[in-house]
Order: sequence, then C-alpha cells, then structure tokens
Amino acid sequence: MAEPGLFDVAGRVACVTGASSGLGRRAALTLARSGAKVVGVARRRDALDSLCAEAEGDCVGVDADIANREGLSDVVARIREPFGAPDILINAAGLNTRQVADDVTPEGWDATIAINLGAPFFLAQSMVPDMRAKGWGRIVNFASLQSFRAFPGGISYGAAKGGVAQMTRAMAEAWSRDGITANALGPGFFPTELTASVFDDADRAARNAAQTCIGRNGALEDIDGPLLFLCSEASRYVTGQILMVDGGFTAK
Repeated sequence: MAEPGLFDVAGRVACVTGASSGLGRRAALTLARSGAKVVGVARRRDALDSLCAEAEGDCVGVDADIANREGLSDVVARIREPFGAPDILINAAGLNTRQVADDVTPEGWDATIAINLGAPFFLAQSMVPDMRAKGWGRIVNFASLQSFRAFPGGISYGAAKGGVAQMTRAMAEAWSRDGITANALGPGFFPTELTASVFDDADRAARNAAQTCIGRNGALEDIDGPLLFLCSEASRYVTGQILMVDGGFTAK
C-alpha cells in the first residue's frame, strides 16, 4: 500500500523555468494545483501573469533571462524572495534553432547550448547549498528524444540535450548524498510552441504518433504523473535517471 502523501508536494517551494509556455507552463500549473508554492521563470512578463492568474494556488512570476550568466545571482535572489529557497527546481526552459548542420551559426550554437545546458547547471548549482542545508531537494531537468536520437536540423539542440542526459547523471553523483535527487524527463512529441512546426504538418504528426508503442502523440496532462513522481518522496531512491515520457517512441 502506498504511504500517505507519497506523491505530495504541498508546501514545497518549486522554481520552474520556461514557465511561460509548453511543458514548463504545464509543470508550473500542475505543481501549484498540487499545493506547491511556485515561482515561474521566463522572459515574457505577460505570459507569466497569465500563468499565475490561471494557477489554482500560490504562484509568482519572475521575468528574467536565465541564459545571462552575469545576472544569475540577482535572478536567484528574486526567485527566493516570495517563498524562500526552492526545494524543487524544474529546468524546462529550452530553445531549438532547427538549423541543419551545414547552416549552424556560432550565435545559434551558443544560444542553444546556453539555455538548454548551461542555464540548468548554473541555476542548480546556485540552489544546491540551500537544498543541502535542508537535507532535501529535487532537480528535474528536461531531456528529449534528441538526447538519444539524431533528428534532421537538430545538431545543436541534440548536442545540448545529449549533454542534459549526462549532466543529470553527474548531478546525481555530486549531490544525491546530500538528499538531493537529480533526474530528467524525456518528453516525446507534445503540442507546444517549440513543436508547433511538427504539429502544423498533419502527416508528420501522424508519422510520429505511429512511431510510438501507444499509437498517439503526447497530451499535456501526460506529463503530470511523471513530474509529481520525480518531485516527491515517491522517487526518493531514484536519481541520475532519464524517464522517457514518449509513449514508447524510443522503445521501437
């Protein structure tokens, strides 16, 4: 029998990056509706205001560019201000330039690596001391199908997401003895702003659905259970893992 509160996140402070849209927004809403105190971080103030208006619980938006390493300490101070130091960090912010290998620019490469790989590490690094002091923390990164598969026009994004998979394992090795688990969710194809071009092509979306074992693409609510698992006591002996939430896409 499951322990009472095994998946409970009520009262936990959660920071969610990329909270203005897509799976980051869904993660922020899910945690807020489950009783967590949520700080959503993104660049678009209007989208953050919309998020907090919709959230059924404590939710505050912090508009910031987390890829700007020089200003990160100030951003972390703003994240701590509403509810105190986060217990949970969800690194959902992402960028995919979709440049084919021959056309990748230094600017596109650097921007992709900075937001998908650099920001999650340095943000986590800055929050670990407070988690360590509490003896409890949850870091949930966002991996991808491209952590393991090569897609056309995805060399910089794939390099970053492959790095996220290994970074997650290395975070676990570094910090799990302090009560801080580090895991990653690996979404399949979900309808978000980042995948709009995929879902705008009905044939392509159908091919992707056929590639899964389940036979359909993801719906936003499919991320809720895996997210709460990795954010709660239910996953206390799970660390350094990439949980693919892809309907079995990578199993075929």
